[in-house]
Amino acid sequence: MFFRRGSWRRRLQAGEPFNILGGAIITLTADEAERVSAVVDVPKNELLADIGATNARFAVLTNGQLSNPTTYAVADHASPVEAARTFIAGLASGTKPDTALVAAAGPVVDGRVMMTNAAWTVDANRMRQGLGLQAVHVINDFEALGWSLPGFVSADLAVIGQVQPPSRGTMTIMGPGTGFGLSALASNARTEVVLVTEAGHATLSSENRRDDAIILALRERLPHVSVERVLSGSGLIQLYEAIAQVDGRTVPQRSSVDIVAHALAGDCEVCRSTLEAFCAFLGSAAGNAALTLGARGGVFIAGGIVPRFIDFLRQSAFRERFEAKGRMASYLAQIPTAVVIHPFPAFVGLARLARSLDAAY
Repeated sequence: MFFRRGSWRRRLQAGEPFNILGGAIITLTADEAERVSAVVDVPKNELLADIGATNARFAVLTNGQLSNPTTYAVADHASPVEAARTFIAGLASGTKPDTALVAAAGPVVDGRVMMTNAAWTVDANRMRQGLGLQAVHVINDFEALGWSLPGFVSADLAVIGQVQPPSRGTMTIMGPGTGFGLSALASNARTEVVLVTEAGHATLSSENRRDDAIILALRERLPHVSVERVLSGSGLIQLYEAIAQVDGRTVPQRSSVDIVAHALAGDCEVCRSTLEAFCAFLGSAAGNAALTLGARGGVFIAGGIVPRFIDFLRQSAFRERFEAKGRMASYLAQIPTAVVIHPFPAFVGLARLARSLDAAY
């Protein structure tokens, strides 16, 4: 008799129905349950990894409890295996992981992510072999963030606007960071499903003549003006240079960090105009996502950029542009928006997913 094997399993109980290969269901005696559990028992420790284009974050999940969250610069390591080895080497012997659940920035094809904005390739088989693990499961980074949404508490969110989150409904999470990602979580009383998208590569929309002029300036230097070309770290720089061109200003070269800093300090008019335009475009993109996905449960902003200027975002045109959809304005006015301020939001989602995988078996 052959039993289904896997990495995310729970200890079986006597009298519990159990699926075997071929779809047959049997009921185990106490002795059989003990013997099967010895084969398919849940590993005590799981490696969680959130791998972005700039940072790679690792943690250990032990019996549902998260520990040792650690961040490494992607540029400091040759591969995700090397970074993970560094992390595992620093763990106490009792917390060495047996399996891994990895979120990576890019489309997942056959357990492999060729990252869009970094030189790393995240490959489940390479990580399993290179780290000596029983199993590795790779998902998109925004899939992990999608799973995180029901796990956030009020302290994890900075609410933008006066709308309170409803008790249920489809939720979407989007994030300007090194790139731009978007996913959505739909649920009913029994099931949750996360929809992963490549919405960052959708065409950036215009709301007025000022937007038209900015996008036209961007189009002169880019083959396709996508959402990510503006709503990202490098996008802030593109936006800054385009606005300087539109306004006929000569400006020094600045990093995205410098642009935000000067905008908040109020000592550079172009920087301030750039951040205002960034917030406005973000509001339009968030409103589009809410309409497209029917996200009555809320639109949440993640990523490493926006948490730096939450007060500025609240005073910007973000919420106005979010609702400015003509006949659907009243629909959008009822949808909450918030910025995720949890320090490790992907781990919230990875931990929830790990528990759901445990429960599924």
